[in-house]
Amino acid sequence: MQERSLDRAKAHKPIVIEVGGEPQGVVVASAEGFRFLAVKLPAFAIDGQQFETVEKAHFAVSQAVRNGDEA
Repeated sequence: MQERSLDRAKAHKPIVIEVGGEPQGVVVASAEGFRFLAVKLPAFAIDGQQFETVEKAHFAVSQAVRNGDEA
């Protein structure tokens, strides 16, 4: 019984999103795909957004960080 719980926990492990070698947040699996949770100020512009894939989330985070650097 406990073994199944551990397998489920591994399946929902957050994936770190880095930009320029610096962690900006994590994505966690959700019913709609992946939800982004920001941990650095430039990425808070997209905190809580849903993405179809991890790659799309990473692209959006990169754009948010780039836009934050331009401000």
